Amino acid sequence: MKMPVEQGCLEHRFEDCAELADALAQTVAKDLRRGIAVRSAAALVVSGGTTPKKFLATLAQQDLDWAKITITLADERWVPPTHARSNEHLLRESLLTGRAAAATFVSLYIDAPDPESGLAEIERRVGALPLPFDAVVLGLGNDGHTASLFPDGDRFAQACDAASPARVSPMRSATAGEPRITLTLSALAATRALYLHIEGADKQATLARVRTGDGACARSPLRALLRAARAPLNVYTCA
Repeated sequence: MKMPVEQGCLEHRFEDCAELADALAQTVAKDLRRGIAVRSAAALVVSGGTTPKKFLATLAQQDLDWAKITITLADERWVPPTHARSNEHLLRESLLTGRAAAATFVSLYIDAPDPESGLAEIERRVGALPLPFDAVVLGLGNDGHTASLFPDGDRFAQACDAASPARVSPMRSATAGEPRITLTLSALAATRALYLHIEGADKQATLARVRTGDGACARSPLRALLRAARAPLNVYTCA
């Protein structure tokens, strides 16, 4: 069910997570086909964590010319791809399988001691991607963060500067655990299609607080992203 929420935001509610995953996968697949038709290639940004697993697995089954698609992450923990908490590890298990393994994957990690040491190389990699992206699919933390744009992060202000030419930024936060590397707000905003994937009452309540600017969610980067993005935000949610 589509529900208009506010200017620049459209909500899609589903009975269960499987229905959501199927609908979102089909919609993103259409975005990627459109990108291939327009410029013979498509670029996709996805998020890690446990929420998108079913969506990613369903997307991997879509009938696409995967060899023409480039995929990267919205953010990454600064851990090797073999680590259980690596977003890349999740992606290789859920999305980059079967026919979808033909896609080009741009990693946000290199073998360096910290994200600051790897920043130049990651910036080079992401800078080589064509903008705008064809689709960006984000999640939402309980504190209102998206990607690794943590409101208490050490580089939050710089990473959320909509006028910044930087596409990636290191990020350290007391609530984040490991150091992170994240796409900046200006990079995430440069997309033809923008999605927020949330599941459960807690995340729906967090999104409600983001919209009203309540408490800590007043500093949510999602509020700034809504203002900066060239595309409306489509919220895909289920109970």
